[in-house]
Amino acid sequence: MPPPLVRFAPSPTGRIHIGNARTALLNYVFARSHAGGFVLRFDDTDRERSREEFVQAIEVDLAWLGIRPDVTVRQSAREALYAAAAQRLKEAGRLYPCYETAEELERRRRLQQARGLPPLYDRAAKKLTAADRAKLEAEGRRPHWRFELKHETVRWHDLVRGESHINAASLSDPVLVREDGTVLYTLSSVVDDIDLTITHVIRGEDHVTNTAVQMQLFEMLSARPPPAFGHHNLLVAAGGEGLSKRSGALSIGSLRDNGIEALAVAALAVLTGSSQEVHPIASLAELSESFDLGRISRTPARFDPAELKALSQRTLHKLDFEAVRERLAAYDITGFKAEPFWLAVRGNVDTLLAATDWWRVIEGEIEPVVEDGAFLEVASKHLPEEPWDDTTWKTWTGRVAEETGRKGRVLFHPLRLALTGRENGPELARLLPLIGRAKASARLRGLAA
Repeated sequence: MPPPLVRFAPSPTGRIHIGNARTALLNYVFARSHAGGFVLRFDDTDRERSREEFVQAIEVDLAWLGIRPDVTVRQSAREALYAAAAQRLKEAGRLYPCYETAEELERRRRLQQARGLPPLYDRAAKKLTAADRAKLEAEGRRPHWRFELKHETVRWHDLVRGESHINAASLSDPVLVREDGTVLYTLSSVVDDIDLTITHVIRGEDHVTNTAVQMQLFEMLSARPPPAFGHHNLLVAAGGEGLSKRSGALSIGSLRDNGIEALAVAALAVLTGSSQEVHPIASLAELSESFDLGRISRTPARFDPAELKALSQRTLHKLDFEAVRERLAAYDITGFKAEPFWLAVRGNVDTLLAATDWWRVIEGEIEPVVEDGAFLEVASKHLPEEPWDDTTWKTWTGRVAEETGRKGRVLFHPLRLALTGRENGPELARLLPLIGRAKASARLRGLAA
C-alpha cells in the first residue's frame, strides 16, 4: 500500500479552537505514523466571510502545534476545477436546476412536517419544462443546482466506527451550486480529494451523512476508488455543549497566549475520548508511534480546561533543555547557565514565562528577605570559596548547622528567603552555584544583589 495522504480543511472565517485542532492533529499523527503526507486546504470559497488574517492565524496556530503541511492549497484558486466537475454532472443528468426561494422551501418543509412526512426535497424542479424554466428566469430567478442521489444504501468501512451505512433515500438531493455559480463544500471537497489524490479522510462524526453523498460523487467523477473514511467523536465542553469559533477562550491562539504547552494540547486533543490514557508527551513523533484510530471511542469526548492546564504543567516539567532552548533564548535566558538553570527550575514553574522570574533571581537583582540577621551573619562567615557545584550547599549548610545547632526548616528557610526572596522554590543545592558567591554574600548581608 502507498503511504497515506490526508488533509485538514479549515474555513478561514475565524480562529481554530481545540475541536478543530483535534481533527488536524488526528490527521497529522495518522499520516506520520504511516510515513504519509499532510495537505492543508483552506476552504475559502465563502467570499464574504473568509479573511486573509484568519488564513495567516491558522497557519501560525498549526505551526505552534508542530504541524508542518507538505502541501498548502486554497479552494479560491481552484474554482475552474469545480466548474468543470459541475458541468460533467450536468451533462450526465445528475445535476439539475431548481428555482425555489429559501422562503418557498421553508414553507414546503413546514407543510411536510405538519403532515408527518420527513422534510425532504420532493424533486419538484425536475418536473419543470423548458418553458417553465425560461419563464422563471425571465422573472429574474437564477437556478441553484441539486445533485440527484441514487436511492440506495451506501456502505463503507469506517476507520473509527467500523462497518457503516447510510440510506441515501433518507436524504434530500443536496445543493452543489449556488445561484451565483459558486460551489458548496460537498462538491469542492470531493473534487479536491480526487485531484490531490487524498487517500484517507479523517473528520468529525458530524460529517457522517455527507459521506453517503460524497461517495456517490466519487463514483461519478473519479475512476479511482474513494478514499477511506474515518469519523472521530467530537470534543464537547465540560457541560456537554459543542465547541464553536465563538469559544474564544478555547481558541488555539488563546491557549498559547495563556502559556499552555503545545504538546499538552496535542496530547489531550488526540488521546481524550479514546481508550488511551491522556499523558504528557515529548514530541508529536512519540504520539504518532502509539496512535491508532481504532481506539477512539464512539461517545463524545469531554474537554476540561482544568485537565489541560494540569497536563500542560506535567508536560513542561518533563521537557529537556533542547526542547526549550530557543524559547528560553527569546526571554534572554542564554549562556552557560541556561541549561543547568532550566533543569533546576522546570519542576517549579507552571508556564515557561514563569521561568523568567527565577532567571532574575539568578542573574538579576532582588531584595533579600532577612528573617534572622544574626543567623545570616553566621551563615555568611561560613560561605565557601568558589568554585561551587551541587555539593556546595550541603557542605555549607553542614558547617552552619554545626555552629548554630539548627536543622530542618529553621536552618534552611532563612537562607532561602535571603538568597531568593521567596518562600518556596527549586532546590537550593542547584540554585546556589548559579547565584554565585558575590550575590549570595551580598544577599546574606541584606543587600540588594
